[in-house]
Amino acid sequence: MTIYGPNNPHPLSRMKTELVWEGKYDEFGNRREVGVGNLALPLQKIETIDEPRSRAEEQGSLFDVSKAHRDDFRNRLVWGDNKLVIASLLEEFRGRIDLIYIDPPFDVGADFTMTVPIGDARETVQKDQSVLEMVAYRDVWGKGTASYFHTMFERLSLMRDLLSEQGSIWVHVGPQVSHQIKIILDEVFGTENFLSEIVWKRTSAHGDTKSFGHVTEQIFGFSKSVRHSIFNVVRIPFSDEYVASEYRYVDEKGRRFRRGDLTGAGVRYGETGLPWRGLNPTDVNRHWGNPPSELDRLDKEGLIYWPPKGKWPHLKIFLDERNGSPATNIWTDIPPINNVAKEATGYATQKPEALLERIITACSNPESIVADFFIGSGTTLAVAEKLGRRWIGSDLGRYAIHTARKRLIGVQRDLHDAAQPYRSFDLYNLGRYERQWWQKEALNGADDQHRAIVLKFFKAEPLGSAPSPLLHARKGTAFVHVDGIDSIFTRPEVKEVAQAVAAAGGREAYILAWDFEMDIRQVTAAVEAETGVKLRLSRIPREIMEKNRAEVPPFFEVAVLEASPVVRKEGKERKVDIKLTNFLPSLSEVPSKELEALQERALESGFDFIDFWAIDFDWKPNRPFNHHWQDFRTRKDRALKTVSDAGHVYSKPGKYVACVKVVDVFGCDTSISVEVEV
Repeated sequence: MTIYGPNNPHPLSRMKTELVWEGKYDEFGNRREVGVGNLALPLQKIETIDEPRSRAEEQGSLFDVSKAHRDDFRNRLVWGDNKLVIASLLEEFRGRIDLIYIDPPFDVGADFTMTVPIGDARETVQKDQSVLEMVAYRDVWGKGTASYFHTMFERLSLMRDLLSEQGSIWVHVGPQVSHQIKIILDEVFGTENFLSEIVWKRTSAHGDTKSFGHVTEQIFGFSKSVRHSIFNVVRIPFSDEYVASEYRYVDEKGRRFRRGDLTGAGVRYGETGLPWRGLNPTDVNRHWGNPPSELDRLDKEGLIYWPPKGKWPHLKIFLDERNGSPATNIWTDIPPINNVAKEATGYATQKPEALLERIITACSNPESIVADFFIGSGTTLAVAEKLGRRWIGSDLGRYAIHTARKRLIGVQRDLHDAAQPYRSFDLYNLGRYERQWWQKEALNGADDQHRAIVLKFFKAEPLGSAPSPLLHARKGTAFVHVDGIDSIFTRPEVKEVAQAVAAAGGREAYILAWDFEMDIRQVTAAVEAETGVKLRLSRIPREIMEKNRAEVPPFFEVAVLEASPVVRKEGKERKVDIKLTNFLPSLSEVPSKELEALQERALESGFDFIDFWAIDFDWKPNRPFNHHWQDFRTRKDRALKTVSDAGHVYSKPGKYVACVKVVDVFGCDTSISVEVEV
């Protein structure tokens, strides 16, 4: 029998305290490491955005890059799963980011349906999660809190590698998971690197029938290294009540002040222990804070308050020389976003800019890179831009990316109009999701079974002997391609499928996919022209994942968009604009109960569903979309031009190709190319 004791301690006596969840250890008891070797994917730049410069060039006015731009660093907005985004950023940005703020989802029962305005905003419509967002949510919460903890542990571990030695991370959570997230952060960063727990009062008091009402959220701060971490003291302006009670004295010049001590505790026998103006500090067991000569100077300059009736004098501490008190970890002075706030975007989880301004000001310097990998409405990035910081942001949701893009263009405009420098930014695509929940849980990973179910609902005839592994069925005279469930349909695949159809003698094909890479229409138009194959892109409806579904759900084509050039002659110049002539939104993220009514509404006026559109007047295949001109609706101004007013002038006569990009109110984009001859 084994005897345990001081010389032979029991294994359990040496175990450290840790949070354990399903999946943290493998079946052999080994800790699962976070591997990124097979996750690092190339980020594909799809848009370049420098709105003030593009506007100036289109208007023929001068643009001084050196004065308008802070430097050559281009900020990055990335669409994709943040685990893959972080892994892809590590090669270039490992150890370079000074501040990461994240506000990850923390409510297992959260409703991600959003209300979005249509047209002039007198009408609204509900927007569902996208398929990718829904699948990601199920991956995060599929096994309850265990899968959520594993998801957060992996991402926090990767984020730690991005932080510089002076960097810190601030994780914003609610009471549902705050205690567990704190333990995970302790494990990833070390308890010795804990900085603070900020408690933010996010809402006013409200009742609860079973407990005290929850009115706070927590923001946990950890550093890469406490000794080196950036921290700039932030001061909170005094409240009116505090000023009235503490700074209640006013001197002959009208300056408010409060009384401060001229003495310190304890007797001293040097110069500061001597009597001054007949007052001996040792009589009250104290000493002067300054030598008598310095006290004379202060009195001569009017900085000493002599109270009536012979009381001890005090130092005048003037209100106008104080800029507030240092911020503590209890934040009650920052209210949440309300619907009429200037900064409101309509995003349900939007945080106030003042909250991010305090964190970014305190924990980064002007040359710092700030990152947020759950950007939501883009508050972190907007505030970082206003404060002159460089930034990187990502999100899995198209709507989040679209909301942030509009907001950041607005920040560029505001800074430029105020003669303040700003930075350009680029939009990147990552475009692949690792493994989708349905395939893993319902189909046991079998892609063939997935395709069979899709084809059954699409009412297509599977091919017995396919001429290409990319062609899976026929519907009428058209071939059908069903994309894999573990990825989205990418731009390179467009050409591969079209070539396979052409080689098989086909002239048309349906491409069915769960989701499409951003700007897929832009490439499709060029491929159709090159191969002569008509490609019809349709999203696979999420309803086919429902158990025991017998009804056939609709397969929506990617939005229909048509536009034409408008060429007018002014003197010797021929100026070009683009006119939108037709738009029919996809409606793939509309709740089923609203679908029929919205289909009719879209047919009546598809333009009401456009939220944003932009033009690249000199578009080239395989080159990022360059924003030469754009127009978009805002919460205050719902008007939208349907004809651009750029007046673009080409350098010489000839044939050109413009690209038109439209983003609908749900955040889904589509692009077409327009031939222009001048």
